[in-house]
Amino acid sequence: MGTARRHPRSLPRPRDLPHHLPPRPTPLLGPLSQTLTALLFALLTVVGVLAMMLIISPLLTLLALISIPLTLAVGTAVAKRSQRLFGDQWRLTGELNAHIEESYSGHELVTVFDREGAFRETFANRNAELKKASHLAQVVSGLIAPLVLFIGNLSYVLLCVVGAFSVISGQLTLGGVVAFVQYSRQYSQPLGTLASMSNLIQSGIASAARVFALLDEPEEDPGSQGRLPVVRPRRITFEHVSFGYDRELTIKDLDLVVEPGRTAAIVGASGAGKTTLMNLLMRFYDVGSGHILVDGTDITSASRDALRSEIGLVPQEPWLFGGTIRDNIAYGRPDATLEQVEQAAQVCGVSHIVNALPQGYDTVVDSADGCLSEGERQLICIARAFIADPAVLILDEATSAVDARTELLLQRATSRLRHGRTCLVIAHRLSTIRDADVIVVLQDGRIVEKGTHTQLLRAGGEYHRLSQYQFHEPSTLPALDPDQRSSR
Repeated sequence: MGTARRHPRSLPRPRDLPHHLPPRPTPLLGPLSQTLTALLFALLTVVGVLAMMLIISPLLTLLALISIPLTLAVGTAVAKRSQRLFGDQWRLTGELNAHIEESYSGHELVTVFDREGAFRETFANRNAELKKASHLAQVVSGLIAPLVLFIGNLSYVLLCVVGAFSVISGQLTLGGVVAFVQYSRQYSQPLGTLASMSNLIQSGIASAARVFALLDEPEEDPGSQGRLPVVRPRRITFEHVSFGYDRELTIKDLDLVVEPGRTAAIVGASGAGKTTLMNLLMRFYDVGSGHILVDGTDITSASRDALRSEIGLVPQEPWLFGGTIRDNIAYGRPDATLEQVEQAAQVCGVSHIVNALPQGYDTVVDSADGCLSEGERQLICIARAFIADPAVLILDEATSAVDARTELLLQRATSRLRHGRTCLVIAHRLSTIRDADVIVVLQDGRIVEKGTHTQLLRAGGEYHRLSQYQFHEPSTLPALDPDQRSSR
């Protein structure tokens, strides 16, 4: 199966990702600029002072240099500890900010479920953890400066004692010893300055580590530079495809052919592998074994960009980007004219909605816009896919969270969108896929049934069972035990 893949649910939450970065550039730029200036000054000072110290007394210079290994050892030990503590500080800062953002975005739910008190308690606990981590990081990093100063003073005392004996023995004059001691103080002063900035340095290093952890994540391989045959509509073939996250198979030896211009609906219980199958087709992941072919060509022989340019996606969650409605519809075709945008909106049944807005297609919307309903936003997403004119269309439960009237509008729009295209539909609501050319039932990553709506109902298998469960026929639902009845 090759390299193990992490399941999407094991990845950081999207709200956590921005907080891997520092809340402002100061933790990185401040220590960097200050430290570079101090370091340059320290290097020039140390070089000049060491030259003068060697001229006065090589022996005393050697004694002065003995303190360097001890200073480095102590500084390194404290720095490692403080880096871990500053890392905890930035991690807790990110978690606290993510909690605030999440609670603010869902403030209606927080209010309706009367969870303000729980939110305040969670905030207070996380804030206390952050305060403790920040205080400990500052205390530990603050130890470097006094420790370096203490070691420097020990070196100062040692130089005075040895210098006194040198004066008594006649090797040095008193003036020479006094001058050397003054030079030694100038020699240790830059080190003390850098040590006093250690908290800034360690904070910057810990902050940078979180940034580089994101930057070091492997980028997606663009794959081969080949292209797919110029054929429309497309035939899609899955040959003995297997795939899994973390060595656990999610798709198991799956074979499926979707004929050109046909619609294949993929159904099954949650976790059956429906979305994973679509992710494999779009090459968000590569198959563990087997092949996925488009018109007889393995998709791995074409670049990811070439493959995805042939695919249009209508996601389950209608995501709109910040910008105008026109920009959102033309997202997959930036060079589209206003007339083409209006035509796509007309075909997909969203034009009357847009025209009713004061600014029409120039109305500014975003992912959290409140002027459009869920269904209206989904219609815009369908128009976005229509204007891109893909050869292959993926509908990921595009009608799963709307009312019956809006569902009818969406079905009409998707029916027009599917015309002349090879289409794969992921669906939970079986009423939306009755007209599919073939319905594929997945169970534990395997195809257990395949056929039309009528054929599968007559077969009385898994699809028939799912259909009865969905429409709540009492004779097919599991019986409740007495305890469950009383709890209801």
